[in-house]
Amino acid sequence: MNDSSGRQGSNALAIIKRFASTRKSKYIFSVIFALLGVICSLIPYYLMSCIVVKLLDGVRDWNAYENYFIWMIILWTLRALLHSVSTGFSHAATFAVLGDIRKALCFKLTRMPLGDVKRIPSGSLKSIIVERVDSLETTLAHIVPEFTANLIAPVAVLVYIFTINWKLGIASIMTLPVAAFCMGMMTRNAGSRWADCVEKTKILNDTAVEYINGIEVIKAFGKTDSSYEKFEKAAHDGAYCFIDWMKATILFFTIGMAITPTTILTIIPVGGILFMHGSITAGELITVLILSVGMLAPLITVMSYTDDMAKIEIVFGEVQGILDRKEMERPEETIRQPEGNDIVIKNVRFSYEEGTEILHGVNLSIKEGSVNALVGPSGSGKSTIARLISALWDVDSGEITFGGVNIKDMSWDDYNTKIAYVAQDNYLFNRSVMDNIRMGRKGASDEDVIEAAKRCGCHDFIMRLEKGYDTIVGDAGGHLSGGERQRISIARAMLKGAPIVILDEATAYTDPESEAVIQRSIASMIKGKTLIVIAHRLSTIVDADQIIVVDDGHIDDIGTHEQLLEKKGLYNKMWIAHVSARDTVDGGEADV
Repeated sequence: MNDSSGRQGSNALAIIKRFASTRKSKYIFSVIFALLGVICSLIPYYLMSCIVVKLLDGVRDWNAYENYFIWMIILWTLRALLHSVSTGFSHAATFAVLGDIRKALCFKLTRMPLGDVKRIPSGSLKSIIVERVDSLETTLAHIVPEFTANLIAPVAVLVYIFTINWKLGIASIMTLPVAAFCMGMMTRNAGSRWADCVEKTKILNDTAVEYINGIEVIKAFGKTDSSYEKFEKAAHDGAYCFIDWMKATILFFTIGMAITPTTILTIIPVGGILFMHGSITAGELITVLILSVGMLAPLITVMSYTDDMAKIEIVFGEVQGILDRKEMERPEETIRQPEGNDIVIKNVRFSYEEGTEILHGVNLSIKEGSVNALVGPSGSGKSTIARLISALWDVDSGEITFGGVNIKDMSWDDYNTKIAYVAQDNYLFNRSVMDNIRMGRKGASDEDVIEAAKRCGCHDFIMRLEKGYDTIVGDAGGHLSGGERQRISIARAMLKGAPIVILDEATAYTDPESEAVIQRSIASMIKGKTLIVIAHRLSTIVDADQIIVVDDGHIDDIGTHEQLLEKKGLYNKMWIAHVSARDTVDGGEADV
């Protein structure tokens, strides 16, 4: 086994130990009942041999056979019941384990830097959390009890055969090495082949998501053929990796399955010779023949799980790959409570990608209760500063303090209550309008939600929806316009009641009338709160207490609107460009 497969194996064992340990008792009961069930399925074969021996001895009394038939019916019934109980225990444990794995993965994503999460294609994440974890159900629910039981029971039968006659015992396993060799050849490179299939399936998922999300652009620019070709190739590769795997293993699988049931062909001649020499009785030979046939079903069951053993290592490797990713570390409880709500950024450096620094030693002080605007050219670092304050990423060096406490020394729960963040592209869940706004504050009443909506200028358009606040907004809020989605997002943030409100170009998708409503709503709601806003229209932030001009990852200047205009710097140039563009539009020159 190579190093990679060794690591995958250890990953599988580590995850099984981590998540299944709390359900260990259920798995133990499952194995016990499965083992009893397999034993109950094998004993009837022994009873059959007893019946055959009596028939050969010329016993014609029905009473001599009646008990055998009764016990066979009882044992086969017990076998079915025991299998059901075993399956019940194993599935109860397995579905709980799968739920824990999914919760751990989703929780991990909330603790990872946002950039690391975004670098994982959404199709791949969905595939791992849903399909890959779901594929473990068969393995954990069936392999644990059934593989164990179906391996132990035939071994016990073989021991019994060896006690009858060791030569018959050897004869009964003579074909197994050939079958084992075939299964070994069949599963050779199974790990790497399965990993290749998983990777191609991920590419297919990502391509499908990209194709569906980009269908509007594809149609608009006439790229249907080229985009479909990319999807078609991904679908072809995803299918043929499995077909090629099947072609490479089908011969060995066929030989293995053909050889395994042929143990009787070695037992008959060996048993016949032993019988003729008086080493065994006819009854013993018949018993061994019938028991060897009874062993086949458990052994074939064991062999059928060989592929699954390779798959489980790959899937657990994917799961562990996410669980091992770097987290933004925070204490369980805040080390020292902040004093006030001032935010101070001290010599902060940050890069999204190693070697490409975005912020270069930024220093900034934001006073409690003040209105602060971040402005600057596109790509200057405005949104990055807002995201770092929101703890969506950790700084590379320097620190950000809240009330004199480094935000890294505050628990997630504590700091999350301090910040309400509204991004330019805000996400709505495929739930009702009421539920989407209520996410801002757990336990908020309907009246609180409606009041927040009214203050953000949402109430009127919500009431015009088909079901009002009970209207389902669609996937990612697709049933609403961009401006409507943004206003609901702002209402959600305002409902939170956090002392710090960050609006990252939050009015970018709103029309002038809606923006005016939102600006008035924000003005009335931020009393006593700190507002940090990134605005694409400079006219909306002229009354800010502090305007921070960001350029190329540096703080270019800080001041009020009037102060910055007097300095004739970058802000003055931006203001002149803004006024010129506004006058052009107002004058009708931009009309189409």
